[in-house]
Amino acid sequence: MASAVYKAIGRRKDSVARINMTPGKGDILINNRPFKKYLCRDSLAIVVTQPLDLIDQRNAYDLKINVNGGGLSGQASAIRLGIARALNEVSADFRAPLKQAGFLTRDAREVERKKYGQPGARKKFQFSKR
Repeated sequence: MASAVYKAIGRRKDSVARINMTPGKGDILINNRPFKKYLCRDSLAIVVTQPLDLIDQRNAYDLKINVNGGGLSGQASAIRLGIARALNEVSADFRAPLKQAGFLTRDAREVERKKYGQPGARKKFQFSKR
């Protein structure tokens, strides 16, 4: 008997998270490490578990997550989107609360590129009249 595997992808900034969700007892591994060890900050651990806590499925699924690119904050948000998408695959009943909380929406904000003749994306070099 093969148990169901739900797969999803979440993205944020330069981060890409691939989620493999199977029925289990609530273990979360990110890049083969416990998620609290990988993310370091408690605030990021909370962000990752928000979709599961919202629909009371925290201890119902084991998550094996592969994430790369970007920083920890972007990775945590990418993981949150991926988990929400995987839960949406499990049951259509989960869609309404996840959508209401904004967990199924891809945050499209990206870093603006640096322009030539400027020190950054928006900042200008100091202007001298004389």
